[in-house]
Amino acid sequence: MMQDYGKAFRIIRAAFGLRQSELAARLPITASQLSLIEAGKRQPSVRVVDGLAAAVGVPSALITLLASNVNEFNARPDRDVSDLAHSLLRLLVSAKEDPQHSLTFGSDRP
Repeated sequence: MMQDYGKAFRIIRAAFGLRQSELAARLPITASQLSLIEAGKRQPSVRVVDGLAAAVGVPSALITLLASNVNEFNARPDRDVSDLAHSLLRLLVSAKEDPQHSLTFGSDRP
């Protein structure tokens, strides 16, 4: 199943309040290439996904998760999906507050 990285890139860009040109300046691509990714006309390379992760301080796995199709979650109980959504929101807000530091998870917290 094809991942919708355009959606993931748009969500992250909106969460950090960045214009396409501002985000593209932090990535190894141009603003026009970013526009094509967000429009779903191009798939980003692993290098670009990793670049986005590094640029905003989130794990690249989070980007892949945000790119996942909603149908992949249909078999999951609503509570699981709700918990996942809240976890994602906390990660994004945490990263936005301090984008220069890596996120910590569970027992990794100081």
